[in-house]
Amino acid sequence: MRRLAIHHPGGGGNRGQNVFGVTVANLGLFRALARHGGLARLDVLTGETGEAAAARLRAALLGDGPGAELRVRPLIDPQGLIEAGGLIAGGPRLEALAWRRRQTAGDTAWSLAGVIHTLGPPAMREEILRAVAAPVMPWDALICTSPAVKTVLEGLFDATEDHLAERTGGRRPPRPQLPVLPLGVEAADYTPDAARRARVRATMDLAPDELVVLWVGRLSYFEKAFPQPMMRAVAEAARLSGRTLRFVMAGWFPGGEADAGLYREAAQVHAPGLRVDFADGNDAAAVRDLWSAADIFLSLVDNVQETFGLTPIEAMAAGLPVVASDWDGYRATVRDGVEGRLIPTLLPPPSPLGDQLALSHDALIRSYQQYVGITAQHTAVDVGAAARALADLAADDALRRRMGEAARRRALEVFDWGRVAPRYVALMEELSTIRQAAAPVPQRRRHPARAEPFGAFAPYATAILSPGTRLVPGIAPAEVLRQPARLDDFGAGWRLPNADALALAKRVPSEGVSLAALLGELNGIEAARLCLTLTWLAKLGVLGWESDSPGPGAVQPPFE
Repeated sequence: MRRLAIHHPGGGGNRGQNVFGVTVANLGLFRALARHGGLARLDVLTGETGEAAAARLRAALLGDGPGAELRVRPLIDPQGLIEAGGLIAGGPRLEALAWRRRQTAGDTAWSLAGVIHTLGPPAMREEILRAVAAPVMPWDALICTSPAVKTVLEGLFDATEDHLAERTGGRRPPRPQLPVLPLGVEAADYTPDAARRARVRATMDLAPDELVVLWVGRLSYFEKAFPQPMMRAVAEAARLSGRTLRFVMAGWFPGGEADAGLYREAAQVHAPGLRVDFADGNDAAAVRDLWSAADIFLSLVDNVQETFGLTPIEAMAAGLPVVASDWDGYRATVRDGVEGRLIPTLLPPPSPLGDQLALSHDALIRSYQQYVGITAQHTAVDVGAAARALADLAADDALRRRMGEAARRRALEVFDWGRVAPRYVALMEELSTIRQAAAPVPQRRRHPARAEPFGAFAPYATAILSPGTRLVPGIAPAEVLRQPARLDDFGAGWRLPNADALALAKRVPSEGVSLAALLGELNGIEAARLCLTLTWLAKLGVLGWESDSPGPGAVQPPFE
C-alpha cells in the first residue's frame, strides 16, 4: 500500500499542557505513519484545510525529516478516500465513519480502522458496540492494543450480537477484524546519555549510591493508579535492600492542589521515612532529564481505564528495568524476569455491589471518575511482591544493568515506531485484500437518524415545495432585500446572494408562477439552492405560495 488516509479532525500537532495518554498515542501513531510507514502519500482528513493548516501538519508530523507526501483533505472527501483505499482513525468510533462511507461512496469503497485506547467508560463501550448495527464490515478493524483488550471486546460483541439475535431471530451481523497491535515510541528520543545523567543527578543533589525510582504519568487516583501501594513498596524496598531510595512521581494533578495534598498525605502515612518528590510532567525537558537520572521505573497501575500503557515502553527505551503491575497491556510489553518484574493483581468477584456501582453510574448518580475510581480502590496489587522486586533491583547493580539493557533492546526491536508503523500499514493492506474480494453490498443510503433534515421532518410541515407549487407575490415588498436586517442574513451561504434573491422575487408575476416553470426559466441555477432561496423569501413574506397537494403532516388528525 503506497497511500493511506488518517482521520485527524482537530488537525493539531502540539501535545500541549495536561495532556492525556490518548493524545500522545495518536500523535505518535500519525507521526510514525508519516515517517516510518513506507507510504508515498498520506492524506490527512481534518476540519481545517488550506496551506497554513498543511504547513502546520507537515511540521508536526514530519518535521525536517523524510517521509510520505502529506496532503490535507476535508473531513468529507469520498474521492480521496477511494484513492487511498484505507482510513485509520485515532479512536474506536467506527459507526459514524461507516455510515458516512455508505452514504457517499458505498461499503466497499475503502477500509476503516480504529484504535482502542480504553474500554473503561461504559459510554465508550456502548459507542464501540454501535458498530454491530452500523454498516461496519469484515474489511474494517478495531485495533486492540493488548490481548486482554481483544478478549474483553470479543465478549462484548458476543453478548450484544446474542441480544440482537434473541430480539430478531436473525443471524449475527458482520464483525470487524480485531487485530492486536501495540503502540510505539521513538526509541531514539530516549537513548541513555551518561553525561546528562551525571549532570541531572548532581542538580537533584543525589548521593552517589542513592537510587531513583521513577513514575511518569497523570497523577490521578481516579483514572491511573492509587499511589499508596507504590509508596509503601518503595519504602519497604529501601528497608529490605539497605539502599537509599528516592521516589519521584512526574505528572500533573487533574484536581490541582487539592489532589497534590492527598498524595503528600498518603506519602506521610504509608512511607513516612521515604523521600517522595513530585515533578511537573508538563515540563518535557524535566521529564527527559528524569529518564536519564532514574534507576528503576515503577508503575503499579490498578485502573480499568488503562489498556496499553506507553510509559513502560518509554522506560524500556530509556534503558530502565521496569516493575509494573501484571495488568492488561503491561503484561504484553514487559516480560517478567527479563526486562523487569510483573506484580500480581487481584480483583473481587462479580457481586450485587458491583451491579449497584454500575447502575449508579448508568443513572448518573456517580460520575465516571467515581465509577472507575471506586473500582480501582478495590483492585489489589501485591505490595509485598512489588517491594521484593524493587529490593532485588536496588541491591544488585548487575541485575539492574542486565534488565535495563534487555529493556532497551526490546524497545528497539519491538516497540520502536519504525518497527510498529509498518505493521499498521500491513494491516490496511490485508483489509484491502478482503474488501476487494467481497461480494456486492447494498446501495448507498443515509443513516436513518442522520438523514437530510428537510426530508426527515417532512411530516412536520403543511406542504413541501414541489414542481406544482405556485409562487405568488407576498405582503412584504421585495425591496426589503436591498437593506435586510442582520437577522435576515443568518445562514446566507446556503442560498443565493441577496441581490440574486431580489431579482428572483421580481420574476414572480402577480398571477404567480409554478416552481417547475421557474426552474425551466432559470436552468443555470442549482435547483436545491434555488429552493432554499424561495422558502427563505416566503419566510420573510416577500413571496407567498399555493400548494398543489398537502404534505404528509397536513393529514394527521388532531387530538380528540
